[in-house]
Amino acid sequence: MIAVVFPGQGAQYVGMGKDLYEAFPEAREVFELAEDLTGLPLRRLCFEGPEKELTETSRLQPALTAVNLSVWRVLSARGLRPAFFAGHSLGEFSALCAAGVLSLEDTFRLTKLRGELMSRAGEEAPGAMYAVIGLSRESLTEILSRVSGRVYLANHNSPEQSVISGEEEAAAKAAEEARAAGAKRVVKLSVSGAFHSPLMEKAAQRFAEALRETPFSPARIPVVLNVTATPETDPERIREALSRQMLSPVRWVESVEAMYAAGVRTFLEAGPKRVLSGLIKRILSGKEFRVLQAETPGEIEALFREMGED
Repeated sequence: MIAVVFPGQGAQYVGMGKDLYEAFPEAREVFELAEDLTGLPLRRLCFEGPEKELTETSRLQPALTAVNLSVWRVLSARGLRPAFFAGHSLGEFSALCAAGVLSLEDTFRLTKLRGELMSRAGEEAPGAMYAVIGLSRESLTEILSRVSGRVYLANHNSPEQSVISGEEEAAAKAAEEARAAGAKRVVKLSVSGAFHSPLMEKAAQRFAEALRETPFSPARIPVVLNVTATPETDPERIREALSRQMLSPVRWVESVEAMYAAGVRTFLEAGPKRVLSGLIKRILSGKEFRVLQAETPGEIEALFREMGED
């Protein structure tokens, strides 16, 4: 059983999607439609940069989505049909589009708006996020209870890695306390705000209004949602969870464990880099499974050769 997973912010690099665009008409169609819908120079941003411009949240979100969905369109055209979809944070929009919940047009409209709202929220309520490696969620919860100011447990990325998110001063203090408590590494993330925390409240309210006006269809293939870590096909439950996604932790560990418990033994990361592949390997350490990557034409050809031999 196969699950296709889509990466989110942090997986980008200058040059992503270029080989795919040149090799496959499906990728060209996605990029051209995405540019028409967003009015952004997504091909230039993805293929040439500059990196500073690409990593601006308001531009990065539709740009990365274009790469993810270009990969998926190529895989889908070759006949791939997974048992589940999932995406990490921004990647969830690619998963919902791939599952038929959102149209391609609405996916790019929403990811552009989401990027703009999150960028604006970071300006109105400055915040920071830190990845903490080597401390349990329980230890971090205890640390956050002692820190004054607004700082929260955000993403649960692997058994060893959690993310804290909040006001700049409070988040920096919590990061310092985590180091003192024995964290192996504490890394400040290159983001423009305190994502997946209550500091996104105003942005989430505006985004929820846009979601209410967007048609949602039943998922053709279940999507394991960030907010609930459970597979879902019902469009209204998906809409409700998506309206809370900006404020809520990404429950990635539980999401991967849920797919494994349902029988998934092959995880295919569709998009740039191998961020999710590394997390899945740590989450399922000691179990039988495999992780495959699909980003470049060479990887896609190798993937179908390998799957044909199984």
